Amino acid sequence: MDREPQSQSHPSCDERTSYSFAIVGFVAALVGLALLLAFAPRRASAQDPIESGAFLISKAKDTLVIERFRRTATSLAGTVTAQGAPRLEYVATLGANNGVAALTIDVYAASATADDKALQHVTMTAKGDSMLVELPTGTQRIASNAAAIPGINNAFALFELFTRRVRASGGDMIVPYFSLAGGQTLPVMLSRVGADSIVAKIAGQEQRLHVDAAGRILGGSLAATYELSRLSTAAAANLKVGKPDYSPPKGAPYTAEEVTLKGQNGITLGGTLTLPIGAKGPVPAIVTITGSGQQDRDEYIPVAGGYRPFRQVADTLGRRGIAVLRLDDRTIGASGGAIGTSADYAADVKAALAYLRTRKEIDAKRLGLVGHSEGGLIAPLVATTEPGLAGIVLFAGPAYRGIDIIHFQQRNAFEHDTAMAKLNRDSLAKKAAATLDSAAAKDVWLKFFLTYDPIATARKVKVPVLVLQGQTDQQVTYEQAEKLGAALREGGDKDVTVKVFPEMNHLFIHDPDGNPAGYAKLKSNKMEQEPLGVMAEWLVKHLHPAAP
Repeated sequence: MDREPQSQSHPSCDERTSYSFAIVGFVAALVGLALLLAFAPRRASAQDPIESGAFLISKAKDTLVIERFRRTATSLAGTVTAQGAPRLEYVATLGANNGVAALTIDVYAASATADDKALQHVTMTAKGDSMLVELPTGTQRIASNAAAIPGINNAFALFELFTRRVRASGGDMIVPYFSLAGGQTLPVMLSRVGADSIVAKIAGQEQRLHVDAAGRILGGSLAATYELSRLSTAAAANLKVGKPDYSPPKGAPYTAEEVTLKGQNGITLGGTLTLPIGAKGPVPAIVTITGSGQQDRDEYIPVAGGYRPFRQVADTLGRRGIAVLRLDDRTIGASGGAIGTSADYAADVKAALAYLRTRKEIDAKRLGLVGHSEGGLIAPLVATTEPGLAGIVLFAGPAYRGIDIIHFQQRNAFEHDTAMAKLNRDSLAKKAAATLDSAAAKDVWLKFFLTYDPIATARKVKVPVLVLQGQTDQQVTYEQAEKLGAALREGGDKDVTVKVFPEMNHLFIHDPDGNPAGYAKLKSNKMEQEPLGVMAEWLVKHLHPAAP
């Protein structure tokens, strides 16, 4: 599923944990670590030279990520701010040979003030060929490599340790990379191109970096799609990550209203409610549900210039007389609270439905849900306790348990990565599986997700269901759509429709391959019109909006 979002080519990512379904390359799913680390910064001595600056990741004129950093001879501290994602603050204690002896991260809500506490705080220390990860619930020892350099999504001041190391070696290198997303050690293939460039390949993705004689990164391109720039501290002082635009397009036959409501345990949830203009009487409405990992109300993922599927859903349905409530996930944008399980997010959706029933513009008897990826898992959960729903739409909803899905994704990533041709993929898969089991014991979202059975829930759903799936989806494989449909019918649901779209990936974008590692090369950032049209026609039939 796709919460998304990872920058430096992790074979799995989750914007709720590290095991998200959106594996979209360097800057696609910009956040989501199961192993989040934080340490008190070391004080620089009077003799330590200080270097500071910023890295900027952009697409055309859209600023996606800003990383501000401060480096001394013994430490590196940085802050990563990404569009639609929590803020990361890290501190690394530097070791010999451009290595990292210890690394810490604090994760803050995107809207956090200076007085707010971190959402997650963990410490990691390199111990020989292992990494010790200290979580609030205990310590994990994860097998790695003594020469491995850990990384953080979109932290190029940290990734610069790789380019400094290859410059110091005087030749091409393979440097092990300890990915905090999943606790896996991956090879980084570093090749010099001329005197001032290095090509870095990680998990099938490519970075082309301009460097100086010391290996300092001066800029470059990421996956041939995004631009990386190095700026001075002064030049970056007034830069801000682009603010999402949730207003309706010019001339749209609907309005867009900022709303807030109370979710589970009184947390604040913020979002946008689009309402058709000129409707006679109350209108039907749907609530959208994002995929795994913390995402904004549009389910924004910065592939191909910015993928915003729920903005498309709201526009499509708004033009058909249907209101749409789309919410920021917990900790993102206008929403507060803390990260929870899929069941907790289902409770938030129920709160959104309750809010819609208080609005005089909304017909409380004509409500529905549209969920994508993990959202397609959450919608049936809600439907089992909301029998009055007029219908639910599942875009790429899973039928398998999370542990089976993640194991498939891990194996699939290894098998499609040509950079791992010389490695033992079976051994890597076994290590990844062991790491997953260990992480599940500590992570509340992951523990729930790995063992949750969508089929058992599907058999309890009695409301009308539309199941949509991309045939080339390599995150939630296409056969799961028919399995969901069969389970729904077995449970007695009399109104179930399943449709699989040829050559469409997990994002419902035309993609004959469907491999998430190729998302950064997608030419389109839009859901295709065909699945949007099927969704709209089905909802019009079941929600009966007035003719526009």
